[in-house]
Amino acid sequence: MRHIAIIGSGPAGYYTAEACQKAFGSDCRVDILDRLPVPYGLIRTGVAPDHQSIKGVARRYEAVALSDTVRFVGNVSVGDDVAIPELLDLYDAVVLATGAPADKPLGVPGDDLPGVIGSAAFVGWYNGHPDFAQLDPPVHGLDAVVVGAGNVALDVARILAKTEAEFGGSDIVGHALDRLRAAEHATVTLLARRGPHQIAMTPKELGELAHLTRAVPLVDPADLPPIAADAELEPGLRKSVAYLRDFAAVHDDKPVRIVFDFFARPVRIEGDASAERVIVARTRIDPTGRVVDTGEEYAIPATLVVSCIGYRTPPIAGVPYDDALGRFANVDGRIAPGLYAVGWARRGPTGTIGTNRPDGFAIAEFIAADIAAGSGKPGRAGLDALLDQRGVDIVTFRDWQKIEAAEITRARTGAPREKFATIAEMLAARA
Repeated sequence: MRHIAIIGSGPAGYYTAEACQKAFGSDCRVDILDRLPVPYGLIRTGVAPDHQSIKGVARRYEAVALSDTVRFVGNVSVGDDVAIPELLDLYDAVVLATGAPADKPLGVPGDDLPGVIGSAAFVGWYNGHPDFAQLDPPVHGLDAVVVGAGNVALDVARILAKTEAEFGGSDIVGHALDRLRAAEHATVTLLARRGPHQIAMTPKELGELAHLTRAVPLVDPADLPPIAADAELEPGLRKSVAYLRDFAAVHDDKPVRIVFDFFARPVRIEGDASAERVIVARTRIDPTGRVVDTGEEYAIPATLVVSCIGYRTPPIAGVPYDDALGRFANVDGRIAPGLYAVGWARRGPTGTIGTNRPDGFAIAEFIAADIAAGSGKPGRAGLDALLDQRGVDIVTFRDWQKIEAAEITRARTGAPREKFATIAEMLAARA
């Protein structure tokens, strides 16, 4: 019998559990530990609340979680309630699937002013992550700036621009919807330091902007390269650029403008007591492909600045860490004997949800090759005894199903589902 602990219940964690099931059958026991009382990681708190079709993948994870070989152990903080060395004593293999939930700093003067928020925090706020339930973003101002050229930046801009009716069928948390309902944004500016041909925005997310009720996406035609150059792009990027060309031809008069500002790099954020404006340097791409400043600077008004420039995996005591790459130090997923990493914790914040599946299966193969069955380690029985001794109140998958049912029941007819946004609410709802 192989005893395996997976730290993190997001896509990487559940795909790894599924892979171990298929590799070892009934000859394994897998415990998935999570700091929160609810599973699914970024599926619950990272994917945009109006992208319910993407969140549907959780049903696949549910089938894994309800099997005899896999157990969800929520409300357990690795590093506080139990240490990595202790888990290595209890389990044959420990797999870190913690993702990359920490924002990369914007790294410009003024990025610590009130009103400047990282995307992990802002997205967590409107998705009901307990760490950000008390965040008070200034969504009331007329001008917002979103820094980044990827899908997260698009998500943030879209959420800021939507009407309350457009959130129907979503699972945006109630406190965020209440604040956004009263938002008065007139301009949401997307800052991208490179040009249209270098974006990481996918066609689906860009296409959504064309159908917003009160907002119009705008692109300066001067930022677009000659149309003939699009032929060299891979098909997905070519389709995305086609949307940008469509936006450059838009003349709709709507109250909210989503402005794509390409070749623009924030150099500082100014304000007396909070953010008031972003000072931007105009950029160009030199012949070597590097981004360089042109010497031109200008100001964009902004009382809210959301930085969507990437994420880092937080370190865990006792685990080698690659500070330069913002992830655990590993070789193809191997960290140390019996200790592995998958997903963003292994490779950094790249790829889609589905990218984590082959990652998980590769780690299952490593475990099969590295660790013989029948080590005699106690596994979950030993973990339960340790957590009980320390008074840790664990949450099971059946408990999570009660929490989910209570959230759905709270929802008003035809309104977004009201997710619990604090751990106390979640724990109370399982009763």
